[in-house]
Amino acid sequence: MADRTVVERLATRERVIVVASLLAVAAAGWLWLLAAANAPGDAMPGMEGMAGMEDMAGMAMRPAPWTLLTGVSMFLMWWIMMAAMMLPSAAPAVLLFAALERRRRRGEGIGLAATAFAGGYLLTWALFSLAAVAVHWWLDSAGLLSPEMATTDAMIGGALLVAAGLYELTPAKAACLTHCRSPLEWLGAHWRPGLSGALRMGIGHGLWCVGCCFMLMALLFYAGVMNLAWVAALALYILAQKAAPGGAWIARAGGLALALAGVAVIWHAALAMPT
Repeated sequence: MADRTVVERLATRERVIVVASLLAVAAAGWLWLLAAANAPGDAMPGMEGMAGMEDMAGMAMRPAPWTLLTGVSMFLMWWIMMAAMMLPSAAPAVLLFAALERRRRRGEGIGLAATAFAGGYLLTWALFSLAAVAVHWWLDSAGLLSPEMATTDAMIGGALLVAAGLYELTPAKAACLTHCRSPLEWLGAHWRPGLSGALRMGIGHGLWCVGCCFMLMALLFYAGVMNLAWVAALALYILAQKAAPGGAWIARAGGLALALAGVAVIWHAALAMPT
C-alpha cells in the first residue's frame, strides 16, 4: 500500500510537471506575440520601411522586398504562434502518452519521452509554418496584405471564410478531430519504443492535428496574422472542439457560421464593385 501511494504521488507530480511545462511554453509564446503586436510597424518582420507610408496620400504602398532574415523572422513568428495556440489543446494527448509510457517503463525516463513526444508535435507545426510563410510571402509580394498582415481583397477574405467553414463539415475534418479528441487507440496501434519512437509518435499525432486545424489557421490571413483578438478566438474555438463535450457539434456549428459569414462578405464585396 505504501509503495502504491508513492507511485501515485510520483504520477501526480509528473502530470503537474508536464502540464506546467506545456502551459509555460504556450504562455511564453503568447507573451512574445503580445510584444511583437505592440512593436512599431517598422520593427515587425517584413514591414521594414513601411512605417508612415499609409499616411502619404496618393502614394501606392509597395511591400518591402523580403530578405533571408525576413523569411527566418516570419517563420519564427508563425511557429511561435502555432505553439501558443496549439499546445494547450495538445496537453491531454501528451499526458496520455506519458501515462502509457509510465506503464511500459515502470516510471523510468518519462520526462524525456514526454519531451520528445511534444517536440515531435511541435515539429509538424514547424513544417506547417514553413508552408504558411510561403503563402505569406506570395500574398505580400502580390500586394494583397495590409500592414496588419490581413488580406486587402474582400473576395479572397470571403473565400477563405467559406473554404474554412466547408472544411469543418467534411469527413476528413471529422476523422482528424476524432483522433485529436481521443488518440488512445492510435497510440496503442502505433507505439514505438525509445526516444526516437516518442518523437515519431509526436510527429504522427501532430499530423492529425494539422489536418484538423490547417484551414482554421489560414483564417489568420483574413483578420490579420498579428490580430491577437482573432488569434485568441481561433485558439479558443480549437480548444473547445478538442476538449469540450460535443466538440464535433461545435466544429460543425462553427463551420456553418464561417461559411455563411464568407458568403456575406463576398456578397457585400460584389455589391460594392463599380458597375
